[in-house]
Amino acid sequence: MGHSMGGIVSYQFAETYPSRIERLIVEDIIPPFEDKPKEIPSRPSHSLPFDWLVIPSILGQHNEPEWWTRLTDITMPTLIIGGGSSKTPQNKLQEVSELIPNCELVMIEGAGHYVHDDYLPAFLAAVRRFLNT
Repeated sequence: MGHSMGGIVSYQFAETYPSRIERLIVEDIIPPFEDKPKEIPSRPSHSLPFDWLVIPSILGQHNEPEWWTRLTDITMPTLIIGGGSSKTPQNKLQEVSELIPNCELVMIEGAGHYVHDDYLPAFLAAVRRFLNT
């Protein structure tokens, strides 16, 4: 299970090592889809609560175009949970769910990017149902 950047890692791990995962759950995040390369800043513009070196690494991965073409390599049952009204483009969540062969998309309307905080009961219900099928 991965949320936000953890979801990006989950997609990448599932694409690379599908035999190591029984089920995949991703919360309100899509793989990078920029048509133009992301610019990588040389240093932070303000104080950060985490190690700056992670930023160039993450942004560099956004410049890898094979993210979307490799979604079909995710073969395990997958659940994507969307927040309905978050910063993540919800139409892109739909596209991702259509590219992953065995994928279900659950939208929890009114939730934001932190679906698990905003609507915990609905989030847990979707996760439990998915894991129990």
